[in-house]
Amino acid sequence: MTPPNTRKRLGTITHGSLLEGLEMRLLPEVSVEELRAGKFVVVEGDTHRFFSMITDVTLSAEPPDILRSPPAKHQLLARVLHGEQTYATVSLRPMLMLDHRDAAQPDWSEEHLQPVKTIPVHFSEVTEATEQDVAKIFGREERDALHSRFFHMGTPLDMDTPVCINLERFIERSNGIFGKTGTGKSFFTRLVLAGLIRNAKVVNFIFDVHNEYGWGSRREAGAGKKQFAKGLKQLFPDRVVVATLDPESAKTRDVKPDLDVRIPFSSIEPEDIVPLAAELNLPPAAPESCYCLYNRYRKEWLSKLLHYEQQELKELATEVGAHPESISALYRKLIRLRNLPFMSEKGKDDIRKLIDYIQEGKHVVLEFGRQSSLVVYLLVSNLLTRRIHELYVGKTEKYLATQDLKDEPTPLIITLEEAHRFLNPVAARQTIFGTIAREMRKYYVNLLIVDQRPSGIDDEVLSQIGTRMVALLNDEKDIAAVLTGVPGAPSLRSVLAGLDSRQQALVLGHATPMPVVIRTRNYDEVFYESLAPMKSAGASVEDFY
Repeated sequence: MTPPNTRKRLGTITHGSLLEGLEMRLLPEVSVEELRAGKFVVVEGDTHRFFSMITDVTLSAEPPDILRSPPAKHQLLARVLHGEQTYATVSLRPMLMLDHRDAAQPDWSEEHLQPVKTIPVHFSEVTEATEQDVAKIFGREERDALHSRFFHMGTPLDMDTPVCINLERFIERSNGIFGKTGTGKSFFTRLVLAGLIRNAKVVNFIFDVHNEYGWGSRREAGAGKKQFAKGLKQLFPDRVVVATLDPESAKTRDVKPDLDVRIPFSSIEPEDIVPLAAELNLPPAAPESCYCLYNRYRKEWLSKLLHYEQQELKELATEVGAHPESISALYRKLIRLRNLPFMSEKGKDDIRKLIDYIQEGKHVVLEFGRQSSLVVYLLVSNLLTRRIHELYVGKTEKYLATQDLKDEPTPLIITLEEAHRFLNPVAARQTIFGTIAREMRKYYVNLLIVDQRPSGIDDEVLSQIGTRMVALLNDEKDIAAVLTGVPGAPSLRSVLAGLDSRQQALVLGHATPMPVVIRTRNYDEVFYESLAPMKSAGASVEDFY
């Protein structure tokens, strides 16, 4: 442990409250320009050490009258005033505290940390955090362990020591990755998914609407250069399955998916269509018409509807007891399904195969290829996830009945892009995704939400998010939404606003002991090599699940 008197001193505490945070007066010899919002610092109180984050920096002067005729920057008067009459004050938000008796033990760890219930005394010394502090609080990645609890996500803004998330805690709840377009959300998501596949006892199902996760994709390399980054299939060829809805797109990109998905019309039920009512602009009576058709024709209801001619729909409406105009509107909106390449009249149902992969412990990436219209995304995602929901409810109920560890389900994480489409205030109460976000934790299923518009997501769903990884957001509504239910949210707003546009993120929540701003790890050859110990350990798939 680094002794307090060997740490770099920054200043002393002059004001503060438990609610508003602390105020530090910066030492004259420390340049205010060295400090950044989000920097990790330590306050040494009388009985506790307070691990804190810088949230704001202010220039102050006493008395204020001296600013009426400010001297030039390099004049002698400016140097005389500096540090005494003119100085900087720094706002700090204490996040965790550690009893000095525990801090004196060389083996103190995250378990000794306490929530902040008080504040340090006047004139407490503030110092920079050390690498040992970061490692003790955020844990260390065990690269040679089969199931390391910790996964290196990045480094603090002004340090090179790893910041890790606790993967065991990460998979306990739904999580979110947020940031405006161009901030690197997809690569950050791929880091997280690679960590889950490498280390954790969990299965992933990824709805890959932009074809970014299974195989290589393009990344910015600076100065306008482009490079290609490896996909999850290339990193974990035996443990990741890539399925596609568009074999022609895969062929064009010269990739070979494990499965060309075909979905027969008989697999689609009214519950898969009803959540699309707003997107398809269906009339209010359309859901009722779906059920009328289903009651009459069961699994053939959709096929029957789409094979009628327009002029025959009145006859069909009479036959099933539905309103003719409602049936006609339903027909006009759903007729496009006949032209989708992955839909078929008859034949095998590959939804069953995808679910079998999950039960085998395989991680599934479902690529949409060029079939990335919102209607297709909503339909296929809802269709698959409803079946997954039914599967996991059944598996969990069996486990509760037998109480046999062999029957305990492997946790599943469903990665969902454009999440606000499924989880807006209206859809969240109708779609299966809202149910998963609110209730499915007890059934071993959680969501990984990837979105650039968190303000479009229902507040109740956001309140259930366990860990949030937030890149730059510019819209005030999005910033307010992503901090919903977060203690000390006002002070974190300035931290979010100060992030760089790429490769920086604020990480907070269930899988990390305290909020921290990190420079995200590079997704490059060095990262690929870090996965090698796991890949070369001779472990089979069964060893991981």
